[in-house]
Amino acid sequence: MPLRLAFDLDGVLADMHSALARESDQLFGPRPKLADPTEPPEAADERAGADRTENESALSAAADAGPAAAAGGDGEDLPAERLWLTGRQRRRLWQRVGRIDSFWENLREIEPGAVARLSALAFDRRWEVIFLTQRPETAGATAQIQSQRWLERHGFTLPSVYVVRGSRGRIADALDLDLVIDDRAENCLDVAVESRARAVMIWRGRTGPISPNVTQLGISVVDSVMQCLDALADIPRPGEDRGGWFERLKKMLAT
Repeated sequence: MPLRLAFDLDGVLADMHSALARESDQLFGPRPKLADPTEPPEAADERAGADRTENESALSAAADAGPAAAAGGDGEDLPAERLWLTGRQRRRLWQRVGRIDSFWENLREIEPGAVARLSALAFDRRWEVIFLTQRPETAGATAQIQSQRWLERHGFTLPSVYVVRGSRGRIADALDLDLVIDDRAENCLDVAVESRARAVMIWRGRTGPISPNVTQLGISVVDSVMQCLDALADIPRPGEDRGGWFERLKKMLAT
């Protein structure tokens, strides 16, 4: 059977954060990039002025606590520079975004050429690829269609996009996925504890080695999508021996 992969969009392939920061600056003026403007308003009010927990700490703590604790994540933590906004400001920001025609179609690609390379590999290796996103609706076409158009514009032919409404782990289990590539610690934890799929987390700008505790949950951490694709390109083709393919992938991704 072909390898079945799922890629998150925002923070993995598409640069939502810079677009939100620009809209925020126009609404409220420039501010330090410290927080995630997509965080729920209630959490934003409680956390204003506090430091966010980094992904390494989240993953290590979850591994120490075990799968039951890991399953409790809400999937909203994002590894990136953020904007500290109050709950009211976040609501205003998303209301503004909702009025922008084709907002999701006009994001930039984080790693130029990554989408086209993924498409070429998927065609050559006969992978089945789905793209996952939690994007809210904006003016213009639906979030799904905007996302499909964005992927096609950047080189992926006939993309399958699923607008997520629940746990990434349950989705991975229901779709019998082999691998999920995401940038959120909580989403990777959901995949690790709620499905048979393996998770790879894109963590740009990390410093220092990854904690050995992370391996307890079978999560690999990489610096970029291109690094992930380099490793995936070495996975045997359909019909070749796939025994222990993920163990080989983990060794290739080890840093």
